[in-house]
Amino acid sequence: MNTIDQSSAPAAGLSVAQRWLPALLFLFIGSGCAALIYEVVWFQLLQLSIGSSAVSLGVLLGIFMGGMCLGSLLLPKYIKPEQHPLRVYAVIEIGIGVFGLLMLALIPLVGNAYSLREIVAGLCLLPPTLLMGATLPALSRQLESTPGGISLLGLFYTANILGAAFGSLFAGFYLLRQYDVFTATFIAAAINAGIAGVAFLLAADPWQTHEETPVEQQRTEPGPHNSFVVYVAIGLSGFCALAAEAIWTRILGLLFGASVYTFSIILSVFLVGLAIGSSAASFFCRRVERPHLVLGWCQLLAGSSIAWTA
Repeated sequence: MNTIDQSSAPAAGLSVAQRWLPALLFLFIGSGCAALIYEVVWFQLLQLSIGSSAVSLGVLLGIFMGGMCLGSLLLPKYIKPEQHPLRVYAVIEIGIGVFGLLMLALIPLVGNAYSLREIVAGLCLLPPTLLMGATLPALSRQLESTPGGISLLGLFYTANILGAAFGSLFAGFYLLRQYDVFTATFIAAAINAGIAGVAFLLAADPWQTHEETPVEQQRTEPGPHNSFVVYVAIGLSGFCALAAEAIWTRILGLLFGASVYTFSIILSVFLVGLAIGSSAASFFCRRVERPHLVLGWCQLLAGSSIAWTA
């Protein structure tokens, strides 16, 4: 049975993450950029296969976010904590690039399914989105469950979102305007390959944090007894957020036309707002003593903001 000094474990785990903080932020920015290039490209392909309608948008957003959710849930179940997080991350990025290239051939075939084309499209998009959802848990699973570690996780999430916002604008207003879906997909796959290469290089360094401070051994305080209520609240929040995004895209499509430019504008603004909010929460989470109350106020303000936007 391994013994770990609990008094020094959290500090050691945090120092390792801080040591590679610029490189980790670079990985998350690149990962988010590639993911949103794929999403914009897939939206363009689905418009050609299913039609420019709320159906294609709903299929894309639903599968994209649902697949990411499943990926984040399934990774801890099937990937052992002993696996080096950077190597796991690199393999996931390679898988995303491979599936991203396959979508160029699979999505155009969806139109032949007729009445089942929405289901077939969802099944095609599910594998790469599962892998996208596994990237953040794979690389952040070694952080300690303390306010400092959660704050650092929020910083990673912010970097990922900022990269995603750039990727949506880059794909919508440059790649697809100057080139085509093939070039955009190849660039996104190249970004995945570059991220994987950097992750493998970093993994060669003796960063074996799973032997020092695994997350499971750092948790010293039990979670709240009403955590189920928190999960439901966050789930409903995500439901309303994605519904609002779909509605805003539809409304702007009537004003500016149902084009990839409208979709890119909505995505980029949506993601920048998420990045600002997550970075602010990352900064203040260390000082919050009643997070449930803060969550409630955030939902009230979000509801008021959505109503004002309408």
